[in-house]
Amino acid sequence: INGNCDWVYEEEFSFSRAYEWSESGNHLAYYRFDESNVKEYQFTEFDDAYNKQYTYKYPKAGADNSVVEIHIYDVNNGKDVKAQYEQGDIYIPRIKWTKDDNQLVVFWMNRHQNNLKLLMTNAQTGASSVMYEEKNKYYIDIDDDWYFLKDGKSMIFASEMDGFRHLYLYSFDGKTKTLLTKGDYDVASVNGVDENGQRIFYTMAYPRPMDRNLFVADFAAKKTAQLTSGEGWHRVDINDDFTKFYDFYSTINTPQTTSLYDIAVSRKKDVSAKFAESVNQNDKLKKVMDEYNFGKAEFIRVPNSKGDTLNGWMLKPANFDPSKKYPVLFCNYGGPGSQQVGDRFGAVSSWHQLLAQKGFIVVSVDNTGTGFRGEEFKKKTYLQLGKFEIEDQIDAAAYLGKMSFIDKEHIGHWGWSYGGFMSSLAITKGNEVFSAAVAVAPVTSWRYYDNIYTERYMRTPQENPKGYDDNSPINFTDMIKGKYLIIHGTA
Repeated sequence: INGNCDWVYEEEFSFSRAYEWSESGNHLAYYRFDESNVKEYQFTEFDDAYNKQYTYKYPKAGADNSVVEIHIYDVNNGKDVKAQYEQGDIYIPRIKWTKDDNQLVVFWMNRHQNNLKLLMTNAQTGASSVMYEEKNKYYIDIDDDWYFLKDGKSMIFASEMDGFRHLYLYSFDGKTKTLLTKGDYDVASVNGVDENGQRIFYTMAYPRPMDRNLFVADFAAKKTAQLTSGEGWHRVDINDDFTKFYDFYSTINTPQTTSLYDIAVSRKKDVSAKFAESVNQNDKLKKVMDEYNFGKAEFIRVPNSKGDTLNGWMLKPANFDPSKKYPVLFCNYGGPGSQQVGDRFGAVSSWHQLLAQKGFIVVSVDNTGTGFRGEEFKKKTYLQLGKFEIEDQIDAAAYLGKMSFIDKEHIGHWGWSYGGFMSSLAITKGNEVFSAAVAVAPVTSWRYYDNIYTERYMRTPQENPKGYDDNSPINFTDMIKGKYLIIHGTA
């Protein structure tokens, strides 16, 4: 395959266009996948009266991957060169051009995904050398927050190397590495890099993990300013010359409003934001919500048996009566780095509102392994996916079951994908507190899942058989006591 992805790269490294043009358009860098050693998987399609088998290459945990090459094509002379790097059991999760038309950066990663090298590759010869290397005792997440600056000598990137996700300014020669953001908070995203002003705009999970606020820091790491404030969720869109931004703001109970802000820079280079105008207050939606009697979610803090405090939300019926007892439904995803407990509109779905209107209390708790609470909290689940996550869900159900208005005999759990995996563990390992579960497209055994995702967190089943088997729901079906609904496709 040239210039396109195999299945697992598209699914787990989140790209399908496997080529990149250099800035001038003189060079085209592209992927070449050799799938010869990747085993095929089949399932039946029932599209008409005569079914047929659909076959595709699906590398399961521990199985062979495609062999990946990076090629660089010169459109002026028709010359094609292959990037030179260490082959073997490796991944190339990204390729990116610098501002120099002759410099391609190849992102090289070992199969365990805990060693990342950025290889500066010559577009004329394919020769490469290590420009940056990072190692981690757990794993390294791949994202697109890599910015190669127009000076052709430096870049900005995000890393968890100090325990939280922060931004760094790094020179290609390795002599300078500047920490641009600080604190026991995670940078959630980068909103823009203002090279002329020598500053970067970014969104931080601050002041709580479930909040988002806009910040700006200069390249010298001397000045930082917070441009939005308070609890809630600010999603920001900045214009190209970094003079204005739209602030799309919501909370868990308040629909998104849109405001325009002006960005001001003082003579001392201090940056501030000033409200300019209200664009949309979403009054029609607020009125509809009142008409349908939407309930108000509240945030809860749930202790687990390890001494941690977990973030959650609880939605009660609008006509809640504390003297009554209510059945509870947990909604949970719980996978590595995820977050369901956010102070944003949409965190509680309309379906959850319907359940509340039918007399249910709906609860969501972000367990150990979820995101925006630092690296250690997120990566504690390494090599044993499911263990700490379901223990936290069980602890949360037991904790809520002690509340006077909770019917502890009727606590259910539902989830989709990783959440379905969690629901399946809830009805098996959690059978003392969960009496029902709905699992949509669940992972039932990590041995059957694709290798890039699974091995990032578990290594291979050959290396870690106990980690794979101790928390795979398929091995605990004899523990099911309550009602269990599985919703799945044909694959």
